[in-house]
Amino acid sequence: MKHLLKMLDLSPEEIIDLLNLADQLKYERKHNIPHPHLAGKTLGMIFQKASTRTRVSFETGMTQLGGYPLFLSSNDLQIGRGEPVQDTARVLSRYLDGIMIRTFAQQEVEDLAKFGSIPVVNGLTDFCHPCQVLADLMTIREYKGSFQGLKMCYIGDGNNMANSLIVGGLKVGMEVSVACPNDYQPDPVVLDFAKNNGKFSMTTSPVEAAVNADVIFTDVWASMGQESEAEKRRIAFDGYQVNDDVIGAAHEEVMVQHCLPAHRGEEITEKVFEAHANEIFDEAENRLHAQKAVLVKVLGNHD
Repeated sequence: MKHLLKMLDLSPEEIIDLLNLADQLKYERKHNIPHPHLAGKTLGMIFQKASTRTRVSFETGMTQLGGYPLFLSSNDLQIGRGEPVQDTARVLSRYLDGIMIRTFAQQEVEDLAKFGSIPVVNGLTDFCHPCQVLADLMTIREYKGSFQGLKMCYIGDGNNMANSLIVGGLKVGMEVSVACPNDYQPDPVVLDFAKNNGKFSMTTSPVEAAVNADVIFTDVWASMGQESEAEKRRIAFDGYQVNDDVIGAAHEEVMVQHCLPAHRGEEITEKVFEAHANEIFDEAENRLHAQKAVLVKVLGNHD
């Protein structure tokens, strides 16, 4: 595994391998067993989008693995002043052992990998969020034991989270249902994948999508960079809320997951959020462990 650019690039076997390693690293961390797999390695972290969980989890994870995380905001780099991404990739490849980037355009991540000579990890783009979804899958397996026979439901905007959850869920063998407004559906590339890779359904009805679901996901209605559309989206997503009606359609032991930050009262009610807070914050913690597994795979010598 050279890079982590998008879930579409990973085979089912690679996903399970990453989750197994994440479980191992989490166990070792909980039992204070050192695992300096990346001693002496430096990870450059490029942030063109601000973050809480991504920055803290990558910095902490790289440190726990014995390496050095280097925070690079777009204000610190010439890439933020118009330097071509291919030039930035070539320069950073001479200094660093790997790059994590959180940005807008997926093409920028792909170009970093194409023109650089070191591993690149996608910390988020407008197209996908593979690190989050690996943490999500890790959390589902912790709670449910396996993916076999499970149904995943996503309600809300067909955004980067929807794109990655659809791909990740289908690749590990889950049934996937999605409820989105007609004008806010997932990326056509993802929908094409979904048609031919497992049991997938899409509807405009949240309750219909949630029938017999084992895990329900949602996300904010207006993501970072879409603030100017907030009012328009609030109207479009009226009714796309994870609430008692949605939970009532799902299995009795349904999990609820949210990548955070959550806007209580919009995409999820306060009641549902707090009832499932342990699952949601386990999911947030697992960003650390899943990303450490990714870093070990792409930067280390781990088979």
